[in-house]
Amino acid sequence: MVSYLEFEKPVAALEARIAELRVAAGGDVDISGEIRRLEKKSADLLASTYAALTPWQKTQVARHPMRPHFKDFVELAFTDFVPLGGDRYYGDDQAIIGGFARLNGRRVMLIGHEKGNDTQSRIKHNFGMGKPEGYRKAIRLMEMASRFGLPVVTLVDTSGAFPGVEAEERGQAEAIARSTEACLALGVPMVAVIVGEGGSGGAVALASAERVLMLEHAVYSVISPEGCASILWRTNEKAADAAEAMKITAQDLLGLSVIDRIVKEPAGGAHRDPAGAALALAKVIGEELDVLTRLSAAQIRAMREERFLRIGES
Repeated sequence: MVSYLEFEKPVAALEARIAELRVAAGGDVDISGEIRRLEKKSADLLASTYAALTPWQKTQVARHPMRPHFKDFVELAFTDFVPLGGDRYYGDDQAIIGGFARLNGRRVMLIGHEKGNDTQSRIKHNFGMGKPEGYRKAIRLMEMASRFGLPVVTLVDTSGAFPGVEAEERGQAEAIARSTEACLALGVPMVAVIVGEGGSGGAVALASAERVLMLEHAVYSVISPEGCASILWRTNEKAADAAEAMKITAQDLLGLSVIDRIVKEPAGGAHRDPAGAALALAKVIGEELDVLTRLSAAQIRAMREERFLRIGES
């Protein structure tokens, strides 16, 4: 069952009417034509709505409770996933998951944030907010990938790294910096994809790749719109204005060279068709790796350095 966002209410009303007519179909009066007419109207309205989303509306889509997360993409787009746990220092952070996997038959090291999809799993995965041991686990897996000559694929979806006292006590800032450094130093191909929210250093720590992609309705920013609004205007009510000013959408960031490519989502967003979104994602990542795997370690590092120096150029 689809969970509708506020701006989707006109679509929700049409789809509710279609559902009613389908229940009533089969009587003496043929209403199949009316159902087809309303289905087309609903599809057109959905397409036009999503073609004109504001940055704040895109933020809501990126946070949609039914949007596919790391485990969904693993199930739908990858095969032979073997999770690897622990940072060999403190523990195993469930907000950041990683391990060996295959993408269209190609072996990769897959790492990403997992938010969870219900109350219990969200608590287990700490809402996708990584702790130091999560980033140290990512470093360990990236180093393992480098030893085995495996490309690294990261799926980024976090509002930010965990800000709790215990995380700071265990060296959160240092772990994030080391993870970012590990990305930049890799001599194997790395493709990072912002699949939902890309928040602050917690996202950058897994996204400092030579190719950074974004799903069409994902967002990527140094701070959340609410956080920005609370600082600049001292009220969360200005979050929509902050989202507009911050240039957080995939379309804005492509123009600023912060990302390299946008992955189109199914009509109405990835939450309406997770399988379709996963297949599109797998296809694009495969295309990127086809090119990157032909390059030497020196060429990959040079490419990575050049892309980050290019950020912000018009």
